[in-house]
Amino acid sequence: MTQAFEALKLTDKVYWVGAIDWSIRNFHGYLTSRGTTYNAFLVVGEKTALIDTVKPGFGDEMMARIASVMDPSEIDFVISNHAEMDHSGCLPETVATVRPEKLIASKAAVPALAQHFHNGLDVTAVANGETLSLGDSELTFVETKMLHWPESMVTYFGADSVLFSQDAFGMHLASAERYVDELPWDIVEYETAKYFANIVLPYAPVVLKALSALDDLNLDVDLLATDHGPLWRQTEHMDWVTGKYHEWSKQEPSKKAVVVYDTMWGSTDKMARAIGEGLSDGGAHPKLMPLGGTHRSDVATEVLTAGALVVGSPTLNKTLYPTVADVLAYLTGLTPKNLVGGAFGSHGWGGQGSAHVKEALEKMKVDLVAEELKIQYVPDGDGLAQCRAWGKTIADALMERV
Repeated sequence: MTQAFEALKLTDKVYWVGAIDWSIRNFHGYLTSRGTTYNAFLVVGEKTALIDTVKPGFGDEMMARIASVMDPSEIDFVISNHAEMDHSGCLPETVATVRPEKLIASKAAVPALAQHFHNGLDVTAVANGETLSLGDSELTFVETKMLHWPESMVTYFGADSVLFSQDAFGMHLASAERYVDELPWDIVEYETAKYFANIVLPYAPVVLKALSALDDLNLDVDLLATDHGPLWRQTEHMDWVTGKYHEWSKQEPSKKAVVVYDTMWGSTDKMARAIGEGLSDGGAHPKLMPLGGTHRSDVATEVLTAGALVVGSPTLNKTLYPTVADVLAYLTGLTPKNLVGGAFGSHGWGGQGSAHVKEALEKMKVDLVAEELKIQYVPDGDGLAQCRAWGKTIADALMERV
């Protein structure tokens, strides 16, 4: 009998049994405009392991996919690579249904799962490098602390050369296709960068260490199975994404200059466009991002590969504009590095908006290579010329660093 949800066989012994979330648009402040998937995997041998579960509300879909392969009660082990609720949220109901021989997670995950569920899950902790026998094959567990939570680990299945990488190398993208090479490359490239910028970037220094530790293991990987989005199966694509993680983690500046701003009566917008001309005149590549039509997570994606961050705000009630405050608070948490920049804005009589932008950029450790620029009311020709010259000043400083 045909089921609504069925597993997809990935290798001789591995099945995808996850769930597709076509509807989600907000992932803790990140605009998931293309939805996402919650990937879970079934490794079938003499003994069988379920690797990760799905977000609450999607458990029935996962169980239906498992049931298309085997009776869920025959699963021997459940493995939690990552305690975040979009992957662990169905653990209690899964354990209650499956009644596995063991629920396995890293040592750091034991208290994390206890604090998530408060229901006495019996978790068996595994050490870095520890293995689990499935009878005819084995799984190896590798800690990847802060990639991207303290308890994170990956699981390697050597028999089929599969690395279950939890959130690392993933993207938020719902699709009927399960593999990267089945999708348009421009979408894959953007969504991978967006995921790194909005999820992984704060841990960039630790990411480099984790990647180095994985490299040292010299694992033979034919399938890179992430917990979100399509999977990586072609060598050139796996080399691309691991290479990009190295590159993005280093945060080396480029000629791109991101100009983020909002406007009340159009004056700050006029300033931004003139500043963009000055940046271009100085050899930079300006990317203007008016917040009236740009989401904070898309700003973060552009900043990931930028060398300059220029932020403008009108003054509203003696402070900066709400949308500008929002994006600056968001970027501060992501901790981008190696940026030059400046603060600008228009004002009526107080003029505090751009000063608050300056304070925020200083907190982010952006190197302010031009003095705060503010213009009262509406910029005239001379004011716009000043904006252009100011933009060129920032471009000149940027070009000395790239």
